[in-house]
Amino acid sequence: MRPVFQLLNKDEIEEIYLNALNLLEDFGIYFEKRESLDLFKKAGCKIDIEKKIVYIPRSLVEESLKSVPSELVLYNREGKKVISLSGNNTIFNPGSAAINILDGKTLEIRKPVTNDFIDFIKLTDALQYIEAQSTALVVSDVPESIVDRYRLYLVLKNSIKPVITGAFTIEGIHIMKKMLDVVSDGKIAEKPIAIFDCCPSPPLKWSSLTSQNLIDCAKYKLPIELVSMPLAGATAPVTLASVLATITAENLSGIVLSQIVNKGAPIIWGGSSTIMDMRYGTTPMGAIEASMIDCAYAQIGKHLNLPTHAYLGLSDSKLCDYQAGFESGIGIILGAMMGINVISGPGMLDFESCQSMDKLIIDNEICGMAKKLCRGISVNAETIAYKLIEEIGHHDTFLMADHTLKLHRKEIFIPSTIIDRQNRMAWENQGKIPILKRTQQEISKILKDHEPLSLDSDKEKELDNFFKF
Repeated sequence: MRPVFQLLNKDEIEEIYLNALNLLEDFGIYFEKRESLDLFKKAGCKIDIEKKIVYIPRSLVEESLKSVPSELVLYNREGKKVISLSGNNTIFNPGSAAINILDGKTLEIRKPVTNDFIDFIKLTDALQYIEAQSTALVVSDVPESIVDRYRLYLVLKNSIKPVITGAFTIEGIHIMKKMLDVVSDGKIAEKPIAIFDCCPSPPLKWSSLTSQNLIDCAKYKLPIELVSMPLAGATAPVTLASVLATITAENLSGIVLSQIVNKGAPIIWGGSSTIMDMRYGTTPMGAIEASMIDCAYAQIGKHLNLPTHAYLGLSDSKLCDYQAGFESGIGIILGAMMGINVISGPGMLDFESCQSMDKLIIDNEICGMAKKLCRGISVNAETIAYKLIEEIGHHDTFLMADHTLKLHRKEIFIPSTIIDRQNRMAWENQGKIPILKRTQQEISKILKDHEPLSLDSDKEKELDNFFKF
């Protein structure tokens, strides 16, 4: 049986959902962009033009939910199916849009440049349990006006894996869609390889940029990942239930707008919410409340029969230390047990601002363990092995049994040598190598030996043309 983690009962989910509906219908939600207001008005919503407030009736919300696909099939750059984002299927990808990178050799942070990101993409491409890329770094050696699409360009050239991305500019979605058309032979709507984040601005607001990005994604049927991010005690009331009502209202408003624009536009119900630590004025993504909020809103998304997303597996530590390990491990395990479909966050440190290749390699191991946990324990005649117990008896071992040889790799998760399971003598004889030295050795090996599948040369030239000035 697959283990399942839940935080809310059915009545609690309904109460949060109903309060979110009431917020949308009675209190309203702010949309800065005039086009959004006009679209809502045509759909029958009451609008306060002066205040830019939209009042969305429950009937329109529920009608919109009916047209959102309950499943999103994600493909790789070569058009092969990677995963169905539905049910309790889970994929992991690095946390996105870090403005710093931690140098694993000097333990200093710096602004990333193009070569840093290419190395990061190549590493991600090689990791078994990180099944998708993200536009993980905001590189500092290109103009800000093009950095959103440039990040996608680097991923498409250097990895076969699907990607979670997003735009920082009004025109970004249009250009990035053209880039995706190049690598997918114009079949990006039929075989999506990219998911686009769209983030409302709590409390209950949509900026002009984000609402335009959402509208453009919906027009093209590019998958939209709604990332609501209220902060308990700052941009939302301090109580977690109220944070959940805010997330639900913001995400529902995004769903309604997407379905007004293009019925059937694919949506992923997501977020990146946490608390405000009142002692320091910080927003800790590794807080236990962040995991609780993420798992609870994902449970609401599942109740609504939608694919789900969360930011988990991050740490607020500044280094790859014990804090980074336990904060990331808790989030990854809980999110996987909740059956969240897209978990973003591996590799990230320092309040979602820094990426670390060393942490990404360690998190890959945690993701593998989480997947093993979620497969549960198989109970049948073969796995109970009653006859084998009788055959071996009381005074022998099972080491040489055919049953052990046949099933040990299926039953037992075998981590890479990043995880130390040697006895002390063997460890000492090999130089007492600590984990961060092992990660550095593995990074060097992957960057030297791993060759991502190259992009077709004609397609590569077409992509290059987007950045010839």
